[in-house]
Order: sequence, then structure tokens, then C-alpha cells
Amino acid sequence: MANKVSGSEIEALIQLLAKLPGLGPRSARRAALHLIKKKDALLYPLANAAREAAELVGECSTCGNVDTSDPCTICQDPRRDHSTIVVVEDVADLWALERAKAVNSLYHVLGGTLSPLDGIGPEDLNIDKLIDRAHQPGDGEKRLELILAVNATVEGQTTAHYITDRLSGIDVKITRLAHGVPVGGELDYLDEGTLAAAIKSRSDF
Repeated sequence: MANKVSGSEIEALIQLLAKLPGLGPRSARRAALHLIKKKDALLYPLANAAREAAELVGECSTCGNVDTSDPCTICQDPRRDHSTIVVVEDVADLWALERAKAVNSLYHVLGGTLSPLDGIGPEDLNIDKLIDRAHQPGDGEKRLELILAVNATVEGQTTAHYITDRLSGIDVKITRLAHGVPVGGELDYLDEGTLAAAIKSRSDF
């Protein structure tokens, strides 16, 4: 009976790991076995870190970033250029731009892209809050700029056009990443040099 319960718990761990991006059933089994073999060094610290993250980390009510404070540390940073907001699909894209140190601005995380085939509409994304932020005054006398740093996919470009339409009539500058970002490419997989160059050579949308 003990082995049966243990097996069930191991299977539950494997199934949870298999839900992580990049981990299929086979990779999840290997990861679970490695964690179990390294309980003291990995499994217990991972469980504690996951528990603390679940309790302390939340979504920024302003931009959609994840942090232990709300507003997040980026939104609260006075050294940031508050007249520029970089619009990204996912928090992973925000992290990629931060790693590249390509821009020192604020961010706005959409939480995905428009995809009618998958049933994802404007109401499922963080778009309304972006429109609200666009109505707010920028940094001093500077005109607010929104950099649409969405992925160069059909869904990403559709989302960018939808946002541009929603912003018509609002006095904001709208730019997008340069076409150096490959079609079908995702920001999180690009190197820092490509990201920095794309930000610097952005163009009007």
C-alpha cells in the first residue's frame, strides 16, 4: 500500500512538471526523478521557494508585471522614463528587454495576443488598462510614446493594429520594433544585441 501511495504522489509531481513550458512527459519524468534523488539540495528548496512565491509574488495592478510589491519596482522607479511605455505580450518578454538593457522605460504586459481561433478577444487581454494609461499625462512636457514590442507573428501584428485603432484620437506617439526582429520570432528567444538594435531602430506604426 505504501508503494502505491508513493507512486501516486510521484505521478502527481510528474504531471505537474509536464505542464511547464518546454517539458513533455518524458522530460518531466527525468526532472521528477532528479528532484527526488536530490531532495536536500533541490526538492526541499524548490518546494520552499514555490511556497514563498505563491504567497508573496503577485501581478502589478498598473502594468501586469509580476513582483512582490504593487505597484511593481519598475513602475515605482523614479529613474525610469515615464514618458515611454513598452507594450509586450508576456512578462518573459519584459524580462528579455530588461536583460538586454535596451530601454529604461515603463512597461505594459498584455497577457497574450488576440486569437479568435483560440477564443481570445480584447476582453481577455490587458488592453483597456493600456488605453487608460495612454490618457494619463506623460513625464513632464514630453509626449507619451508607446512602443509596441509585440512578437512578429500574425497574432502579434493583429494585436498591434487593434491597439493602434483603439488609440486613434489620443495624442500619443506609437512606434514599433524595427523589422530586424525575424517574422515568427519571439522576444524571449532573441539575443540581447538583436533586441537592443530593434529598440534603437524602431519606426512609426
